[in-house]
Amino acid sequence: MAAPALLLLLVLPVGAWPGLGLPRRPCMHCCRPAWPPAAPGPHVRSIDGDEWGRLPRVRPTIDIAILKGEKGEAGVRGHSGRSGKEGPPGSRGLQGRKGQKGQAGPPGAPCQRVYAAFSVGRREGLHSADALQAVPFDTELVNLDSTFDLASGRFLCAVPGVYFLSLTVHTWNYKETYLHIMCNRQAVAVLYAQPNERSVMQTQSLLLPLAAGDAVWVRMFQRDRDNAIYGERGDLYITFSGHLVKPDAKL
Repeated sequence: MAAPALLLLLVLPVGAWPGLGLPRRPCMHCCRPAWPPAAPGPHVRSIDGDEWGRLPRVRPTIDIAILKGEKGEAGVRGHSGRSGKEGPPGSRGLQGRKGQKGQAGPPGAPCQRVYAAFSVGRREGLHSADALQAVPFDTELVNLDSTFDLASGRFLCAVPGVYFLSLTVHTWNYKETYLHIMCNRQAVAVLYAQPNERSVMQTQSLLLPLAAGDAVWVRMFQRDRDNAIYGERGDLYITFSGHLVKPDAKL
């Protein structure tokens, strides 16, 4: 009888054991409970009627998208902030296209030009008779505004500015030629030729600034030798010329 009874115990389910008077062990938790403990759920019983415990209560979730409202209107624009510090200069950009040609401007005021010029000559030869002798002239080639006096041999400047002056003479055989181009009482240039058996043409030229009222003339300078310049009635060997190159900027 012992063998059939043991077999019966193994086949019977656990729920049938209380009827057989077998001891039942209480249910114990095998893990630590969560904190705070969840709200008690409904009782759950096993198939055989024993109470296993309570299920945790599940909290409902809400879809936020369903509760989203409409987009509101834009608010009032705030005040602009202060300007920041100036940044470093940037690199040079590409060259732009060439612009169109502009229209011609109005004509300017007419330029007022001034002129001054003279060119005179001497046909007769001249020997120095005094230590400081002015050379007179007898031929007038150009004499604008009659500014050159032939008898005194002087050009009186009426238009201030820079002038070009030129003196040309023919030397006399075996005689010294010694002349000065004078401005008022100051010698500014010399024309000189030593005595020679052959006569030659000698020229001296220069640029000279003249003020209004300055006098320009030619002077013979006598030393211990005979000083002379050659001339003939038929030809013009001696000439003295000058003209205005640039007027004074104040004009």
